[in-house]
Amino acid sequence: MAAVDSFQFLYREISRSCGSYFETLALVGALYTASRAVILLSDCCTLVRVHFLPRMLPSRKLTQRYGDWAVIYGASEPVASAYAEELASHGISIIFITQDNTSVRDTAASLSQIYGVETSVVIADFSLGQAASKPIKEALRGKDIGFLVNCVDETLASPQSLIEMPEQDLLDQVNKNVTVATLMTRLVLPGMVERSRGAVVNISSSACCRPLRGRVALTAFTGYLDNFSKALHLEYSDKGIFIQSLIPFQIASGGRQPSSRPLSQREGWFVPKPEVYARHAISTLGVSNRTTGYWPHTLQYGMMRCVPEWIWILGSRMFVSAA
Repeated sequence: MAAVDSFQFLYREISRSCGSYFETLALVGALYTASRAVILLSDCCTLVRVHFLPRMLPSRKLTQRYGDWAVIYGASEPVASAYAEELASHGISIIFITQDNTSVRDTAASLSQIYGVETSVVIADFSLGQAASKPIKEALRGKDIGFLVNCVDETLASPQSLIEMPEQDLLDQVNKNVTVATLMTRLVLPGMVERSRGAVVNISSSACCRPLRGRVALTAFTGYLDNFSKALHLEYSDKGIFIQSLIPFQIASGGRQPSSRPLSQREGWFVPKPEVYARHAISTLGVSNRTTGYWPHTLQYGMMRCVPEWIWILGSRMFVSAA
């Protein structure tokens, strides 16, 4: 090999011999950039299609599309209560399923008085097993049930280690968030299939997308509801039933004064009131089977997807350690 007199000469020789490799790497980089641009454009189009167009374009009444009655399980949660009120504002009568909660009775009376819809409260003790289904079946008989709304227990959002949860509390949460939600769907679906219309909405949490430290139970239960919705969609979408999984991020608590809430729960653009969230979420009915229900949350979801899971877990550990 000829002697190299200068670095510039060596660089020219290496560039000449590796030129084809540089071109290949440049092509790969261009293809990757183009694919990311296409994905970003697709996400933007989906954002507009799911969250903006339904609110701008006229559509048939919900009662015509799905039915005259809605069954709400978990109405003691602010989000489910706000969702029920939004349905009532569209002229849909409400059946509340509860184990024993006076606040649900107050909500039912308020909706009936304000919106002039029929409301009913069914007390069902699910600890009795199959016997709890009897009063629910009686309440559903002869009614055009168009909606079923299941809502995960929001108390699970408070950080708590799995081993710190009392065993009975854990069993109660499994019963409430998994067993009962599945049973309610089983009770309502036959009538929807017979009428070839209806909507099942499972409100869980974005915790089903990425694990959260100190929220093992919440991640597990929301993951179940999310995958349960996917399976229902696969099995019943061709029978005229719309199945939707709502996976919201942080929503402001409805019961306390703003000054008494933690900073992370203060109302804002990314932390909407339950009423605001419900209004946005209902507009996505019939449009998306899996959505956050609120477009700023969809932006958060998009940013979260860009973070590899191992970085997410590492960051969560560092955040908890710093706290």
